[in-house]
Amino acid sequence: MSDATARVLVRLLPWTSADGKPCFLVGDGSGYIARIADQMEAEQLSSAAELIDEACQVFDARTWTPGELHLLAVELTASLADVRRVAESRGGRLAALGHDVPDDADGNGPRLPTEAFG
Repeated sequence: MSDATARVLVRLLPWTSADGKPCFLVGDGSGYIARIADQMEAEQLSSAAELIDEACQVFDARTWTPGELHLLAVELTASLADVRRVAESRGGRLAALGHDVPDDADGNGPRLPTEAFG
């Protein structure tokens, strides 16, 4: 793309401001801040995968304490918030690039056939 036809995108960043407000990057999707955001998103997704494995181990062992369950719930909640932000950011960028909007864009969630639930 030439400079004259470069797309300007608004990207939700994977962090918030000091007062908890969302941060955005306006640009063409390249550059230093975009690379930092990409790296942070990758780390957040990797951390979520590790936390899921840890949760499975805790539940499989069936020897947890209430404190361990509380800590796990806190960590899973924080990780889920990070993963949701990554999904919202990536979904927004896909829509801005003209990709099809998913069928559940109306907010009703995925539409699975009844057979999917056994």
